[in-house]
Amino acid sequence: MGKPGRAAQIHCSVLLKECMELLNPQSGATYVDGTLGLGGHTEAILQQSSPAGKVIGFDWDAEAIEKSSKRLEEFGERLTIVRRNFSEICQGLAETGIETVDGILIDIGLSSLQLDNGERGFSFQRDEPLDMRMDSRGKVTAALLVAKCSEKELADIFYYYGEEKQARRIAAHIVNERVVHPIETSAQLASLVAKAIPRRFYPKRKHVATLVFQALRMAVNTELENLSQILKDGVSHLKPGGRFCVISFHSLEDRMVKRRFRENELLHVVTRKPVMASIEEKELNPRSRSARLRVAERI
Repeated sequence: MGKPGRAAQIHCSVLLKECMELLNPQSGATYVDGTLGLGGHTEAILQQSSPAGKVIGFDWDAEAIEKSSKRLEEFGERLTIVRRNFSEICQGLAETGIETVDGILIDIGLSSLQLDNGERGFSFQRDEPLDMRMDSRGKVTAALLVAKCSEKELADIFYYYGEEKQARRIAAHIVNERVVHPIETSAQLASLVAKAIPRRFYPKRKHVATLVFQALRMAVNTELENLSQILKDGVSHLKPGGRFCVISFHSLEDRMVKRRFRENELLHVVTRKPVMASIEEKELNPRSRSARLRVAERI
């Protein structure tokens, strides 16, 4: 069987079967999908919780909300969409008049929609403006960080968010280059990173600029801070027996989820080890290869 095209991959929700089994949506219950995206997980929750289950979908990406709204319009009032990041779960639920829910699911990572959008610079596969904002209302872009941060600040971003071992070398090259030419596109940055790192240090299975792009995206969108916030606030909105499901794609995020779940006395850890995608799913959807699902239950 050949690999599916990009359009098919867009609609592949990671670990969908495993999420539904562990979240176990029921009719009459209310769930939060903290990362609505194109609506794959939300659709599955609404289908499994038919006829009276409800979902409150959070997303701060206007384009994703527009597309998922159309995809899920058949569910009518069973779906409420909130244009907020999942870190604002307290405010979002207050706006909907709901205090507690029966389950929370978040899928942390870059969606295919964002990778395919040629105007935001998430990908180094094409030459795009170096933006990387998931929320167009945000004021900080990747181009701004690259232009304004000091050499030490850039190195810290690359090392902390990307675990990039060549962080200092890359930061130095950026600071030297921006004096001569503004760094405003993804292709410019990717090329600069490739020049900064000696070939003997090139990774074997991914592009040499992958970790730098990951780090800038996470810094622009305060991703670790947002994850920390929902891991703290989300539990207080879970009913007893309600489950908290988190899909992460990077070791930094996975370690944080693992630690917070174990440390919270209100939670019982359901998955002692992270749930990984099956061989079949990895073949159909390469994005799932690094996905890790952890689940905890409110005591």
